[in-house]
Amino acid sequence: MKKAFLVIFLVLFFDQALKIYIKLTMTLGEEIPMIGDWFKLYFTENYGMAFGMQFGGEWGKLSLSIFRILAIMAIGVYLYLITRKKNTSTGLIVSISMIMAGALGNIIDSAFYGLLFTQSSYHTVAEFAKAGEGYAGFLHGRVVDMLYFPIINLQQSELPAWIPDFLVGYDGRFVFFRPIFNLADSSITIGVFWLLLFERKHLSL
Repeated sequence: MKKAFLVIFLVLFFDQALKIYIKLTMTLGEEIPMIGDWFKLYFTENYGMAFGMQFGGEWGKLSLSIFRILAIMAIGVYLYLITRKKNTSTGLIVSISMIMAGALGNIIDSAFYGLLFTQSSYHTVAEFAKAGEGYAGFLHGRVVDMLYFPIINLQQSELPAWIPDFLVGYDGRFVFFRPIFNLADSSITIGVFWLLLFERKHLSL
């Protein structure tokens, strides 16, 4: 169980530290180049799922938050059971722990950021909120995203003819990779891929 706790702690620590830093120092839409134009910190918030996907308004947001909590509970029970078994694969423990940590990282945003912070805008930076002055209620906070990798960024006129039009964004550009995400999303993605590629035979209890 120590391995699981260590992975979860490290993912949560770095995920929340980066999110809080972004929230308290950047305005919405502000970007900081990290590696040329290939990697940027770009502050955005979303109401829904991983990689900025949305999910059906306020009731959808609430339903998603409740689903996340139930999923975390189920993952936690499974993680406890596999750590109690002898000779459980370390890779299985780490991958499940990464998935759980990522889910926890995003549910913290949804559950508490609306209570803890004032509103971020395109002109003002958020601050820690006084009691009752946060921008949203419990489970209605927005998830902070900031990792942006526009490795390919071309005008539509610069694209080869075989690239379909639906891949071009509303801004008339083809961007790969367009979604903006966070460390929690990355943790879930890495954990799932590791699980599917290397640990499928160890999934049973």
